[in-house]
Amino acid sequence: MHKKQYKNKKVIHFYPIFEINFKKKIKKICDFILYLYYCIMNKGIVKFFNETKGFGFIKEEGSNKEYFVHVTGLIDEIRENDVVEFELQEGKKGLNAVNVKQA
Repeated sequence: MHKKQYKNKKVIHFYPIFEINFKKKIKKICDFILYLYYCIMNKGIVKFFNETKGFGFIKEEGSNKEYFVHVTGLIDEIRENDVVEFELQEGKKGLNAVNVKQA
């Protein structure tokens, strides 16, 4: 129980314990989301990239799936056989590699 005074009136609130636990739970959830974000970053090798046309393909490590990458989805410059980290995003024709950066 928690007592506060508002304009000379005593008001009793029953939520402070809940509020403290809620803040701790929110922090744990946020920490877990950050953990997942860094774990979910995919790794792969640039199989093909045409600088002139601005697109290429990345072969994912482990699954050997290939994903389309466009120059607008790059953070760092890439070349063939570079090891990169990337995220996947739904595109017009399937999954695309975005936020591609050197590993």
